[in-house]
Amino acid sequence: MTAFQPAPDLLLKVTPPRVSRQLLTRQALAAGRPWLRETPILLLQAPAGFGKTSLLAQWRLDLIARGTAVGWFACQPHDDGARLLQGLTLALRGGAGWPGFGQALLEDLLGSTREQPLEGLTRWLAELAHLATNVVLVIDEADRLPTSTRELLAYLLHNQPPNLRCIVAARSDCDLGLGDLIAYGQARTLGPAELRFSLEETLALMRLLASGEADLDLAAQLHELCEGWPLGLQLLLAPAAAGADLRSLRERHDDFGTGQSPQRERLLELLLRQLSSEDLRLLEDGSIVDHLHPALCRRLSGAEDAPARLARLARDTPLLSQAEQGEWLRLHALAREQLREHVQQRPVAERAALHARAAAWFLEQGQLEAAARHAWQAGERTQALDLAERSLYEALTQRGRQGEVREWLDRLPPEALEQRPRLQLAAAWSLATSERHAEAGERVERLLAGGGADAALRCECALVLGSAAIFADDPDRFLALHDPWVEKPPLSDPMLLAVHANRNAFRALLLGQPAAARQSLPSGGGQGLRYVGFWADLIQGLSYVWEGQVRLAEAQLQPSLARAESQLGRRSPFACMQAVLLASCLWEQGRPEEAEALLAHRLDVIERSGLPDIVMLAYRTLARMASAAGVEHRALELLAALGAVGAARGLPRLIIVSLAEQLRLHASHYRGETCKVLLEQLEATVREHERTCGPIWQRGVRMQLALARGHAALAAREWRAAIGALEQAAGGAQTLHLQRFRIEALGLRAFALDRCSERDALPLMQEVLGLAASLGLQRVFSDAHPDLGNWASQANPPEAVAVLRPSATPPAGATPAPARAGAANVTALTPKEREVLELLGRNLSNKEVALALQVGEETVKWHVKNLFSKLDAGTRKQAVARARILGILPPLV
Repeated sequence: MTAFQPAPDLLLKVTPPRVSRQLLTRQALAAGRPWLRETPILLLQAPAGFGKTSLLAQWRLDLIARGTAVGWFACQPHDDGARLLQGLTLALRGGAGWPGFGQALLEDLLGSTREQPLEGLTRWLAELAHLATNVVLVIDEADRLPTSTRELLAYLLHNQPPNLRCIVAARSDCDLGLGDLIAYGQARTLGPAELRFSLEETLALMRLLASGEADLDLAAQLHELCEGWPLGLQLLLAPAAAGADLRSLRERHDDFGTGQSPQRERLLELLLRQLSSEDLRLLEDGSIVDHLHPALCRRLSGAEDAPARLARLARDTPLLSQAEQGEWLRLHALAREQLREHVQQRPVAERAALHARAAAWFLEQGQLEAAARHAWQAGERTQALDLAERSLYEALTQRGRQGEVREWLDRLPPEALEQRPRLQLAAAWSLATSERHAEAGERVERLLAGGGADAALRCECALVLGSAAIFADDPDRFLALHDPWVEKPPLSDPMLLAVHANRNAFRALLLGQPAAARQSLPSGGGQGLRYVGFWADLIQGLSYVWEGQVRLAEAQLQPSLARAESQLGRRSPFACMQAVLLASCLWEQGRPEEAEALLAHRLDVIERSGLPDIVMLAYRTLARMASAAGVEHRALELLAALGAVGAARGLPRLIIVSLAEQLRLHASHYRGETCKVLLEQLEATVREHERTCGPIWQRGVRMQLALARGHAALAAREWRAAIGALEQAAGGAQTLHLQRFRIEALGLRAFALDRCSERDALPLMQEVLGLAASLGLQRVFSDAHPDLGNWASQANPPEAVAVLRPSATPPAGATPAPARAGAANVTALTPKEREVLELLGRNLSNKEVALALQVGEETVKWHVKNLFSKLDAGTRKQAVARARILGILPPLV
């Protein structure tokens, strides 16, 4: 027998990497997830840069913190069977604390008998099976193993005992022969799709790195640039990790957009450096189209092996990812931009021929709008216009391709539209639902000027002009255009009939009938008519928000938003508008981080293409979040921006709401003179515009004005004057069925009555508290006025206790709740002591705590000694029990 002496490089390979304190804990991939705990074999397969090793190291710490023994082994190209066995044995010795594990096996393996690795592995598995301990074995970089050693690893995975779980990481091109285990549910694979960062994770990473000063809009833009690729995010956020301020980070991003950034060059190098010249040429040819298909790439490149090469690139690089449908692939946006620049450097004739091949292929597939675009690029103007006329109307009205229609509007001369009525109609629809809604009327006039329009065309033109009126915030004109066609419209097209039903629903909403609006929507939400269905979803969500039914709105908007983002894109107008509605619901329920994430990098789309009510809701939600976080200057900046958007788009109601919200914000601090000036501006703005606006517009504005007068009176502490104004505001809100505004007005009225020592104040307050609780409105009182929120927390009835929560910042004048006995000790604990205490509560030894926290054992002993002192305990058990009594640790269930 020969005593086993491990090679120095093997000792290094069983030493796990240190986890950076700036590494984000990814909740979707947390070690405590049931699918991770219960899967015998977990296989991470993705190209380089997807954070496989970092995730494994993080899982190791999480598993150790849960009391699980974890062994670590990183593979090398020269690991034969004997070295694999040695490495696995050392991994379990170090990870599980078994210094004698596998000793006889290794002595036989290295001695004169020279036992075969397969037999040795069988003995290794048998010895492990006899141990009464569950073990997790982490094997990193398995793709580096030689083929013969991979077969041994596959044997281990097929024959692992019940007390062993394996987590294996490898590149995408590594086949470990686990197809049968995956098919039977014994193994699970995580690929690039699962390992890419979600937007929420990117935002959380920005918060972690920026230490509370996170620019979530910038984070969302960076996420979009690298499409969640972990290595790309690491590169782009490296300045923040190094302590750079947000202004510097923003400047770097601006340079990135102009092509002057070293980070951009580095990211492109990471994406493209491994490509051969043939693969680079293939992707250049494919970059002229939005999505890649194997057959399309074969036609564009003329290479018969193009499908196989695409599949390899999708498997081995982060450049290609699976699109939502079938065999289609998406090329990384940044790489596509760079590759298109390469194509632009080719001769004109070569580029034209490439686009001509693309147009021919799309025409064969019946994708007329794509064929039209490429025919135009190929110089086939007549064919392109013919195809555009045949396809753009359907592309817009059935699939919502507004951007494509706008591109055609920008490139076509006016006479081309005049000669093609169907293109003219598509242009009118597109302009009507944008900030250029005034141009839609001109298109409709030209369309009808020729005469001979039948009733169906006149009705459709009324629908177009109605859209323009909605986006112009002119509800009275919308009703005048739509009312003649309410009953029995002369339409036969199912799409137009569904649009008409949506308009009936919007009409009911404007008249203050949200329940009737939902009944008027097309059955099934316009199923089979995707674009119309999104409108139905939006109107339904708006009707719930109108009523203050935030829980129902959230349940309806969550799946609808997911569909819109999947089919239209995250920054499409529809997805952005639905995100605003959902964010407002989440904010009202006291979930600010979720609401903030939904609005990240969307405000610019909303202010250009959003419905007026959606624009107001977006800015109001963001301003209230900023105010609650104590960043009043940011809230005032947002409200001023809302007024500027209203002036730019010619929407006076946005200016009115901007002034009213500024007044509310100042009233919460009792700034009477400032509120007086703002109220004068508000009243002057209303007088200026109410002469030219109809009664429906005026009704909503008067309610806002009455509420603003109530706030101004409260700011001046003129309680009696406030009561009358708030009673008028509550009546206006009731007429329109705006329940959230009614609850706010009634709550403020009860507050004013209480200041006047009226006996009716408390019963009224308890009534509105019950109403708010039934709707799930947690923020309504603290947003209306901090002192109202404080009073509400003291006056709430039993049914409202569950719904009311402390506001993000303490209300002005709030009285702190009495502290529990021992609370001083709670605040005296340092963050590290809290971590140690939590692990002690899981019955971990000092050594196991040290491994989980990546600190020395002496450091843990020092923290435990401090815990004994602060918690007045003499043993670990007493310290944990006292922590549970004090509420530092959760009670045992």
